[in-house]
Amino acid sequence: MDASIAARIDRAESRLSIAIAAAAAPPCVNLVQPLAGGAAVLVRPGSPINKIIGVGFEGPIDADELAGIEAHWFDHGEPVRVELASLASAAAAEQLGARGYRLLGFEHVMVRPLTPEDRDREPELAVAEGDAAWLDTVVDGFAVADGSGEPVDAHDRAGLEAVMRDFAAAAGFLRYGARLAGAPVGAATMRLDDGLALLCGATTLAHARRRGVQAALLTARLRDASRAGCALAVVTTAPGSLSQRNALRQGFSLAYVRAILVLPRP
Repeated sequence: MDASIAARIDRAESRLSIAIAAAAAPPCVNLVQPLAGGAAVLVRPGSPINKIIGVGFEGPIDADELAGIEAHWFDHGEPVRVELASLASAAAAEQLGARGYRLLGFEHVMVRPLTPEDRDREPELAVAEGDAAWLDTVVDGFAVADGSGEPVDAHDRAGLEAVMRDFAAAAGFLRYGARLAGAPVGAATMRLDDGLALLCGATTLAHARRRGVQAALLTARLRDASRAGCALAVVTTAPGSLSQRNALRQGFSLAYVRAILVLPRP
């Protein structure tokens, strides 16, 4: 892992955020601006998709562009959030600190090379892409936290449903559902971009946890990503979470950390 690969991953994440903003249903803001190789994306008030990501790999961010983004976001009542990779330039981190950005938390970026053997792996539970129960399952799962890790964002059910509807409408998203005895028990998403398989979130219903649902959802996505010719799978987790432990069991390693920095509204 080096800064060039981290930049490739973070910029794929920026395109993911842009795709979500492009498909978001009203009422929404949808301010999207390219910035320093990445992007600044403001979808709707309170959305975890609101972020600046993919920046800082080539030194400080253009101060005038950043000031303009901050002003626009404040006009819409939103703080400015930057997700800055630990492999980005130290000058960018210093710049953001000098502007008053505060550290809110961290997220771990886990990676795993995909191999030809992944093409032949099959999940131990029934997993299907395009499962009709995906939206209800993913909202129900995320609405009940598993109590592990140090998550940064917390949303009520209405907020979760709005976020997941934005995800579901975005171009290029694959939506997976896992079932036990025919009943939905888990859901996950994936987006393929630049040879990367971005595993964009997975959850298990509370009553079905610790029964191999996450492992099955990971196996199915790694299989499909390998068959699609991707070289690397990427998943972002809360530090110390069950999701991180599940990823480690599937061969993922910690590649780098993102610092989540926020500039509060004045």
